[in-house]
Amino acid sequence: MKLTTLRGFAALLILFNVFVSAFAQEDPAVFLGKANARVAHAMAFKKYWDGPTAGPKLAEGKFIVFIGADLSDPSEAKIAAALKDVTASIGWSIQVLDCYGVPGRRAESFSRAIALKPAAIVFADADAKSEAKQIGIANDKKIPVIGWHAALTNGPGDGLYTNIGTDPKESGQLAAMLGVVESKAKAGVLILSNADSVYLANKSMGLIESIKQCQTCSLLEVQQVAATEKPEQIVARVAAAEKQFGARLTYVLATNDRIFDVLTSPAAATLGDGKFQAIAAGFGSPSAYTRIRSRKMQIGTVPEPLEMQAWQIVDETNRAAAGQKPSGYVAESYVVTSENIAYHGGERNTFDPGNGYQEAYKKIWGR
Repeated sequence: MKLTTLRGFAALLILFNVFVSAFAQEDPAVFLGKANARVAHAMAFKKYWDGPTAGPKLAEGKFIVFIGADLSDPSEAKIAAALKDVTASIGWSIQVLDCYGVPGRRAESFSRAIALKPAAIVFADADAKSEAKQIGIANDKKIPVIGWHAALTNGPGDGLYTNIGTDPKESGQLAAMLGVVESKAKAGVLILSNADSVYLANKSMGLIESIKQCQTCSLLEVQQVAATEKPEQIVARVAAAEKQFGARLTYVLATNDRIFDVLTSPAAATLGDGKFQAIAAGFGSPSAYTRIRSRKMQIGTVPEPLEMQAWQIVDETNRAAAGQKPSGYVAESYVVTSENIAYHGGERNTFDPGNGYQEAYKKIWGR
């Protein structure tokens, strides 16, 4: 196996790769059975609310600042938009700051946010440890910082009041296991990994771990693809892998749907040509839903409930303002394929759980 690395979290992936190599692979039939069970469970998303049912009444007129690492990322843009909708509906307000993918802008954005004296700062899609100093300053001024995809795990830590997101490692595991199930444990896999953040690095770990545990699968190559990489470079990478591995390459797994936006663009019209299938570990973009519905290359994704997470961010802010502990809620991961795409927002090409979350939060807030 070839492992191409970049700076940042790539070292973490190398260490993880060595660690996973020490795992004993399971009996193929046993592993396939476990993969089937986990994928089936994740495809049957709950239709009832399993989150918090008690908390403080909604405070009036609160103000939030949202700091996005790079709002050109569709998932960041969508959750920022969802937060605008939720806050407007309850009489709160929000200001969105964009770091444009430049790490050096984060400290400046934190300084601006702190000066505005908000009820909370939402730090999205970047490692909280990288801004420990600024987060510490905010905490000293009694401004809670709520992470979204800002740490390896969800809940409190790294100076965050709480970190919100589905379990990134589980998302990677489920995407890989879908490939195992679909191939009957015979998948030949190229993983397009990403180490731009701890969240994506953890997804990458899940992808690698699950394929390496499949004794009858082949992990052909792991390649790091940065968010800043040009589309033509990504197309060239996959084309080279096709040429190198030929018929052995049957699945391409990626941390994000954006990769497959590139691989199904007109510039990549001859790529794949039905020879491999694609599965993403997130985030469930409208274009991914369209591809899955038409079975054009991509057959699955593990989406994020972004609108529901926006409601959770408001709820966590309200709990912090009331001096209470975070809710501790983490939504279960969901797998979307052509079999269940009609449910939980699929008709609108998004993952919006039909579990009554809006009514549940309104009830908590006394609305």
